[in-house]
Amino acid sequence: MRREGFHVDEYVDQMALLLDLELRDEYRDGVVANFERIRAIANLVNEFPLAEDIEVAPVFEP
Repeated sequence: MRREGFHVDEYVDQMALLLDLELRDEYRDGVVANFERIRAIANLVNEFPLAEDIEVAPVFEP
């Protein structure tokens, strides 16, 4: 599910305020870029189709 209208740069600014985190200007662009990457990966995972009969495993074993 893609969220139209979601702006990563605004999200980073709002989360920094919420967490009372001083995000220096020299780091902000890098943080935004990393959240863009996280968003792209999350979209791939969330868009992966799963069959309706799939059950959640009680224990993860790699």
